[in-house]
Amino acid sequence: MNENLLQYWEKVKQYWNRYNRTTKIIFIATVFLLVLTAAIISVNLSKTEYSLAYTELQPSDAANIKSYLDTAKIPYHLSADGKSIEVPTSEVANVKLAVESQGLNKNGSLGFEVFSGSSSFGITDNEFKVKYLSAIQGELQQLINANQAISSSKVNISLPEEGPFLQQQAEKATASVVLQIKQGYSLDQPKVDTIYNLVSHSIKNLPIENISISDQNLLSYKFSGESNNAQLGNTDINTQFRNDLQKNINSMLGTMFGRDKVSVSVFTTMNFDQKKTKEQLVRAPNQVDQKGIEISLQEANESYQNKGADTGGVPGTGETDVPGYPGASNTGNSNSEKNSKTVNYEVDRITNDIISTPYVVKDVSINVGIEPPVRDDPNSLTTETKTAIQNALVNIVRTALADNKTTYTDDELQKKVTVFAHSFARTSDTSATKTSSYLTYGALALAALAIGAFIGLAIRKRKKAAQQLIEQELNVASQKAELPTIDIENVTNDNQVRKQLETLARKRPEEFVNLLRTWLVDE
Repeated sequence: MNENLLQYWEKVKQYWNRYNRTTKIIFIATVFLLVLTAAIISVNLSKTEYSLAYTELQPSDAANIKSYLDTAKIPYHLSADGKSIEVPTSEVANVKLAVESQGLNKNGSLGFEVFSGSSSFGITDNEFKVKYLSAIQGELQQLINANQAISSSKVNISLPEEGPFLQQQAEKATASVVLQIKQGYSLDQPKVDTIYNLVSHSIKNLPIENISISDQNLLSYKFSGESNNAQLGNTDINTQFRNDLQKNINSMLGTMFGRDKVSVSVFTTMNFDQKKTKEQLVRAPNQVDQKGIEISLQEANESYQNKGADTGGVPGTGETDVPGYPGASNTGNSNSEKNSKTVNYEVDRITNDIISTPYVVKDVSINVGIEPPVRDDPNSLTTETKTAIQNALVNIVRTALADNKTTYTDDELQKKVTVFAHSFARTSDTSATKTSSYLTYGALALAALAIGAFIGLAIRKRKKAAQQLIEQELNVASQKAELPTIDIENVTNDNQVRKQLETLARKRPEEFVNLLRTWLVDE
């Protein structure tokens, strides 16, 4: 057995000694890299990969989830701040389902489940009110925390005390909400309005004006209906109107003159004041005769008869009479009539509550630059063309200002539109194009140079390899021509001859074979 091992070892040594030092180093390095790669792969395959299951946890929720993982014997990594938990990647889905099914992640708040763990028997009214208020606050916190941008929240509600007096019953509830916004997130106005509505509709007698919402930086968020934050929306509306108007004008003129030969600048201002007016109108149902509907009619006819008076005394002779005043005389019979007619009409009484739209264009200014057909000759853009464009733009301005309640003359509208001919500068575009062309040509030249250098190196390497091969063949031929000799005359015994032959066979086997062939030929 040992002899076989020694023979194998000798064969391995002989095989190993056949290679030069460089080949041996390359072989050892390759084996080392293979072993190292196999070790790294085995370590990575045997290593448990963890993934983030929960982040931004409240301390109570983190404690509940940690207790569950310990009970279920699931490995986990808890972050230094105690807010994040990592579990094996293969267990993430199972852990989340188990935690949600058991209600362990409550975002740091308890809702109406506070009543499920205890009996209401023997509880006082004050304790019930406190628990009820805490449950409502917890439910609101869970609803608010469902927003992706909010990590946690705190809701504080103040409910009015119910009493027998109307003044106490008329009191409204109040609420304060503090939001913990995640880093890199922000709340837009629709989300803020949603939180306001959630809180307002969850509490009885809680108007929106009694709700206060702020973040961790004490930045207050207002409801869009009662805050200046709506001005941002008004600015967006004005910008959108201006952009649409500019886009339409650009499209109209670009079709006629070319997209790159028209420059349009539009400036607009809008009035966002919302006005409420009330009209009380009285109108006759019959618009032709301007008469109302007769609802009552009353007529009266009277006639009188008078037979006259007897002749009186002497005019102006009595003690109390005025001298010269005529006395009574018989004037004869008289008749008189009196007719009266009263008609009551019913008219239309109309009451209109008018809310005017808050989006009214106050002013519009349009400036249009057009490149003339002959680029360097502004006069090539004819006056008729400019006048036609001016009139078209004036009509657009007149239509936009139709609801402005202001009458503009044609001269005033003409001043709001400016059309001028000017050649557009394209120097930067030309230089950019030239630069791009130069870069392209330079890249192609470098690529060609690199390919040429690679081909030259390959040809040179091939020539060098062919030259080395020729030199090796010449060396082999010269070695074959030169037969090795053994100094047999100076050798004293056969043992020394045998040792020299063994040494020659071990170190220079080809020369040993050639020597044997030479001896055989000589014999």
